[in-house]
Formats: sequence, C-alpha cells, structure tokens
Amino acid sequence: MGVPAMEGAAVVALRSVMLRVRKAAELSGRQADQIRVVAVGKTKPVSLLQQVYDAGHRIFGENYVQEFVEKAPQLPEDIEWHFIGHLQSNKAKALLAAVPNLAMVEGVSNEKIADHLNRAVSVIGRKPLKVMVQVNTSGEESKSGIDPSGCVELAKHVKLRCPNLIFSGLMTIGMRDYSSTPENFKTLLKCRIEVCKALGMAEEQCELSMGMSGDFEQAIEMGSTNVRIGSTIFGPREYPKKEPN
Repeated sequence: MGVPAMEGAAVVALRSVMLRVRKAAELSGRQADQIRVVAVGKTKPVSLLQQVYDAGHRIFGENYVQEFVEKAPQLPEDIEWHFIGHLQSNKAKALLAAVPNLAMVEGVSNEKIADHLNRAVSVIGRKPLKVMVQVNTSGEESKSGIDPSGCVELAKHVKLRCPNLIFSGLMTIGMRDYSSTPENFKTLLKCRIEVCKALGMAEEQCELSMGMSGDFEQAIEMGSTNVRIGSTIFGPREYPKKEPN
C-alpha cells in the first residue's frame, strides 16, 4: 500500500521489458543473458531508480554528467553504471572521479575524448575503463558519433593507443522516428565486420549497443548485445519547465 503507483509501475514495466528481451533473444537464436539491458534513468529521481534496483536490476545508465554525478553516490555501490552519448572531454575526469563504479562509456566519438578518458583513468588510478565507439549511422548532423568511414581508425586508436581503455564494441543511436532503424543497424553491423577484421578480433568480442525503447526488439533480432531502455521502464522524460522571461 505504501509504494507510490509510479514506482510500482516502473518495476512492472521492467519485468515486461525483460520478458520482451527474452523473446527477441530467442528469435535471434540467443539466450536472454547474452543481452545487457541498461535501464536509463535520465531526468528520473533516485527513488525511482532505487525501486528498480530493489527489484533486482543492477545495470543503469545516465546521459548527463551533472545529473549522473549527483545521483550515482546516492545509489548502491554494486550498480554497473554506463554513461551514454556525447561526453565533453573537459568533463571526463570529473565523471570518473565521482562515479568509481562507472563500468562503461557509450560512446567515444573522437580521438580527443578517448585521450581524455585514457588520461583520467591513469590520474585517478582506477581500473581500465570499457568504452564503445559511437558511430553516427543516420548521417544526422544533430547526432554525435564518428562517420562510419572513420570507425576503424577510431577503434584502432582506442585499442592500440589508449592502454587504460578497453575497446568493447560499437554503439549507435538510430533515427528518432525509427523509420530507417534497420538501415542504421545494418550500417553498425558492417562497421563491426570492418573493425574486427582490422583489429584481428572475433566478432563475438565486439559488442553492439543498438536499440532503445522504441526499437530494442528489432535491434536484438539484428544482433544487438546491449540495449538502452529509458521511458519504457521509467515513463516519459521529465524535463524542467523553463521559467518565463
């Protein structure tokens, strides 16, 4: 009786998402435990993330450094945190210092941010950080990420010149209306083939982070190993209203 309806709804939604992930995994010939589900709590209160944690989930993600560094210390230390999206290079050290249990950055879109993260890991003295290279598969100027033609060189830079980073795979954000999602995902699959060939990696060692609330099932069916689910679990984003002038 004491649990607010909104918080109860997030747990119910999480269970529904995990069931959908399992079904999509089976359609792709895999087990559900081969797909990582990152619960993205952007704009949501710590109390709501805590409810999802209490329901057994341990992998969470955030998109904004300021919000991340405020929320992460208030939540249990065994959470596997992911930073998702564009990270400004001048905020890399602050993020790593504030979130010691940061497990992965999705993603690195240029050599400058890779170098800043590499140095920050060394200065702070934490264990090597897993990163994914973010690829702009839709060609939209508003999206961060390296052009597909540059993904091999950036992956090489991370793997060969950033000893404190672990190149873990490729990440993309599809088009918002999902109209060209399959093409975006196919582009990332092609990038993985090229990257793995250039680096001498098995494709299974190179993760694919693709798929969000509107298209995660299709992404899994096409080979995604990491999906980022926000609003389907937590409800619509709650951006602060701008004060009138």
